[in-house]
Amino acid sequence: MSDSAHPFQTLTPSFIMDAVESQGFRCDCRTFALNSYENRVYQVGIEEAPPLIAKFYRPGRWSDEQIVEEHELCIELAEHELPVVAPIQNAAGDSLFHFQEFRFALYPRQGGHAPEFDNLENLLILGRMLGRLHAVGAVRPFRHRPQLDSQSFGHESVALIREKFIPEEYRASYEAVTEQLLQGIEARFAEARGTRQIRTHGDCHAGNILWRDGAPHFVDFDDARSASAVQDLWMMLSGDRGRKSAQLEALIKGYREFRDFDPRELVLIEPLRALRMLHYSAWLAKRWEDPIFPSTFPWFNTVRYWGEHILQLREQLAALEEEPLELD
Repeated sequence: MSDSAHPFQTLTPSFIMDAVESQGFRCDCRTFALNSYENRVYQVGIEEAPPLIAKFYRPGRWSDEQIVEEHELCIELAEHELPVVAPIQNAAGDSLFHFQEFRFALYPRQGGHAPEFDNLENLLILGRMLGRLHAVGAVRPFRHRPQLDSQSFGHESVALIREKFIPEEYRASYEAVTEQLLQGIEARFAEARGTRQIRTHGDCHAGNILWRDGAPHFVDFDDARSASAVQDLWMMLSGDRGRKSAQLEALIKGYREFRDFDPRELVLIEPLRALRMLHYSAWLAKRWEDPIFPSTFPWFNTVRYWGEHILQLREQLAALEEEPLELD
């Protein structure tokens, strides 16, 4: 099945339960949709056992090899006793399953709440966990997963928005700010040339970290890519420069207990933030034919949205031109 206007329209409760039962489980007829837009994720009740999480992959996004490689990283991390929610394997060792036109994976349910990034003690713990995670991620490279780069996240994103979405009255402003932004991103990436690319989580924001019993649990490695280690750190930094510096110090202090951190990567924090902003708008644009997107993000692709987006890009351009954060 190719990526179509309604790729998930056949995912009825009955279909979901049939897919889960195809792997030997017996459902109790309870299904509950969880917040997920790129893929579709459901909590599925299992008779005489805890519920499972069933994740149905968006057709056409990743190849089987790329999904399996994500699973292999999660399983490898779990084998090193890291708090990662890894996919369930069947007796044959498979973790990616097929049911009719869909591919799906099953996970144990993991409770928890979002971490408090303002708590420096929490950041110290997160730094330790990420140091351990990256020590494993650095053992071998991805063979099929792509690299996080300025071409796919930046230039291609800008081209899509410029050609098909930006209103005419904002075109000149958008083209001017994104041209400067991309030049700045390329310059910063050039400064960091020679830093190492490793297997990373790739999307390490608060929604993908569940805090429970004083420790983080990392979930949803769907965006795992080859990237600099700082890609899994910068999303935990917020506030003014002084606050970000304190947060960074706590993270790196914990990180260095298990793995060295190359300070040359700090120059990438604002370029990576800029790329995420550009990529996010392009992601919404690419998925606009999926009915769940207009209903969930009704503010996207309005004149007001594009005006605010350009203002945010200008603010990010100013941040990109500031001196990078440093470690004491």
